[in-house]
Amino acid sequence: MPPPDLNPILTSLTTQSLPLPSKTWLTPILTARNPPPPLPSLLATVRARLLASDLTTPGLLDPKYTTSHSLPPDLSSQPQVKATTLGRDVVFQVLDIENLSKSRWSQVEELEAIARGEGTKGREVIRLPTEGEGNGDGVNAGERGVTQATQTQPTQQPQRQGAAAGGGGGGEKDTHKLVLQDCKGLKISALELRKAERVGIGKLNIGEKILVKTGAKVSRGVIMLEPGTCVVLGGKVEAWHKAWTEGRLGRLKEAAGAGGGGGGGQGR
Repeated sequence: MPPPDLNPILTSLTTQSLPLPSKTWLTPILTARNPPPPLPSLLATVRARLLASDLTTPGLLDPKYTTSHSLPPDLSSQPQVKATTLGRDVVFQVLDIENLSKSRWSQVEELEAIARGEGTKGREVIRLPTEGEGNGDGVNAGERGVTQATQTQPTQQPQRQGAAAGGGGGGEKDTHKLVLQDCKGLKISALELRKAERVGIGKLNIGEKILVKTGAKVSRGVIMLEPGTCVVLGGKVEAWHKAWTEGRLGRLKEAAGAGGGGGGGQGR
């Protein structure tokens, strides 16, 4: 059997700004079936497995790609540098996300309410008896021209799947802080300077891949996320996401008890 042609797959991944895998990692996927499936099917398989992988796994990525798309080592270690820019495209994976616009205690309360099966879903109107209604005098409220009073009260919403991850996530305009890791294992914090698409608790997965483009602002060792320089590529490392979700309430309580006011999170 002739060796598989890797170029169509690699070209397509490059077009989508996805990390480039090594030939060692890619070849077994392409030769697993004989005859091989159509190119779109192969590409979908490669993409899904790549985005579900830990970028720091030895042998996963092409060595040249790792060198050219990793974080400059001195960037996150220079908090004294007030402002600079990223000199290359870098693909990161998300290790943590926290909401800075809501207090930790308010997020704790929301998560505990969700755990009890409580939640707000609009306001339901109920009708209450009014004066003279049902008093046996044969005259009802309608005949007196009295409009029935109404009262509103919250209704409960059953806990939905994944609510623990999204609970306490906040609104569309909330600011989030992320902990990111590049393909060499270097970590750096990132902060939303302007609202970035798909960045939010309950929207962004732990282990999800993010492309930060050349020219992104870096202030005191923190990347400033903006729509023009931040692209969410997708994916999730299932074990990381599960551990982060299950431990979030405990971390928030611990951080709130220590006097913190932000979102509280977990790094890998």
